[in-house]
Amino acid sequence: MTSDQARTGAVMAVGAMACVQLGLALAVTLIDDIGVEGVAWLRLMWAGVLLLILVRPRWTAFTGRSFLTCVVLGIVTAGITLLFMAAVDRIPLGTASALEFLGPLSVAIARGHGRGRLLWPGLAAVGVVLLTEPWSGAVDQIGVAYALGSAVCWGGYILLTQKVGDQVAGMAGLAVSMPVAALFATAVVGPAVIPRMSPEILLLGLGLAVLLPVVPFALELLALRRLTTAAFGTLMSLEPALAMLVGLLILHQVPGPLGVFGIAFVVAAGVGAARTGARTAPVPLDVG
Repeated sequence: MTSDQARTGAVMAVGAMACVQLGLALAVTLIDDIGVEGVAWLRLMWAGVLLLILVRPRWTAFTGRSFLTCVVLGIVTAGITLLFMAAVDRIPLGTASALEFLGPLSVAIARGHGRGRLLWPGLAAVGVVLLTEPWSGAVDQIGVAYALGSAVCWGGYILLTQKVGDQVAGMAGLAVSMPVAALFATAVVGPAVIPRMSPEILLLGLGLAVLLPVVPFALELLALRRLTTAAFGTLMSLEPALAMLVGLLILHQVPGPLGVFGIAFVVAAGVGAARTGARTAPVPLDVG
């Protein structure tokens, strides 16, 4: 794997994060109409439908094990979405994203190698602490708990997404995992949120699903074919910074001075991870 391919993977990861944060900022504006569960369900439902129609996965693309991995990935994906939307209903977008980053950070530390194993994740962790200011005591504890639950799911998502990308060719893995996520979310919150939907909101949800999660999840799948999970996990440190920027521009959530220093730390960590995180390209199995 060349450094150019690693940079391509990093660009894909950053593009995915930008889509995620823009989509989340737009999603927050719908919370008053359909609630956090409604926003999460709307995104997952449309994403599952779109990927099934566009990709039309063939059974021959899977083994029994790879299909099961896709199903588990779908459940974890639903967990990320439901828990994170519940978090941003209670705490600022930048803070929620920073706490959620603890999942990728744990992956980066656990799967890293060499001198950068602790350096870049450690630098990112300092930035996250500066972004969240946990000593202030002003953050809603239930919102923090939701964000930490999403962090656990996100760590699992990174590992499972790379495994799916290695085992299943193209986007077929996503075309299974996203419908599973939609079905799981429907089972959990569907009865409460479906009556709140109007034709206008359903149509808006179609555009929202393209920004989040269809495009970013596809980019993350491609990025994880080019980057190690450690490098990808550290690169995700850029997400809290992007979240704070989007929160400022769209939601008018003004960061404090420590937040600016936190952004500098996580950007430096992300750049360092991108330069050292190439991996050998896998050859996904196309069964039959």
